Amino acid sequence: MRYFGQSPQHWEKEENQPVSEADIAVNDLLHQQLQTPRPDYGWLSEETPDEQHRLTCSRVWVVDPIDGTKAFIQGKPEFTISVALVENCRPIAAVVYNPAHKEFYAAMLDMGTHCNAKPVQITERKTLENSRICGYEKMFAHEGWAHLWPQLTVENRNSVAYRLALVAAGQFDATLIMNAKNDWDIAAGDLLVHEAGGVVFGLDRKQLTYNNQTTRHRGLMAGSKTLTAEFASRVETIKHNL
Repeated sequence: MRYFGQSPQHWEKEENQPVSEADIAVNDLLHQQLQTPRPDYGWLSEETPDEQHRLTCSRVWVVDPIDGTKAFIQGKPEFTISVALVENCRPIAAVVYNPAHKEFYAAMLDMGTHCNAKPVQITERKTLENSRICGYEKMFAHEGWAHLWPQLTVENRNSVAYRLALVAAGQFDATLIMNAKNDWDIAAGDLLVHEAGGVVFGLDRKQLTYNNQTTRHRGLMAGSKTLTAEFASRVETIKHNL
């Protein structure tokens, strides 16, 4: 937080892919505290060159030191630190922390999801009509498929991990992301949603797996089984019309 709102140094790794000095500092700290004491664990982080050794490890840390770097650089409190421990391609422990709002989301397999030590759950909404969606407003308003959607309230959050945490906590009913994301964007939030009673699927409505050769996923949907089913039917229509 000592970097937040202080015009931190930043640059672009690739076009439209910013990174700041804070990303590197958090990455180094997490590596020191999580990985160094556990040399048999693998390490996969957005800010560390990928080493294929992780594929031979039974447990792997999947880390995004700052998810939502654009928001962080702009002084918007929509960034998170996202950490998952993955075993057999699925997360078994996860933390998504928004230090600006002091929201600490945590989950362990079969032990539920908590925010600041209080249990949270997804909403019980049964239909997309009038639901609250955490996502990109312009995507739903696209002229090619705006007619497919019922009345929705759509609000964006820059961090994908934060979107998933907010769905897990019942602050939004669901989220739909139709552009590619990586393991480190999703893995921790995936477990938060599952342990809060929801599901996270790829756009093909299959469960996501992590620590594979490729870390890239084409998109995702998260929420209750009912709402993700409604998403899936519309996504199929959209894909057919593209």
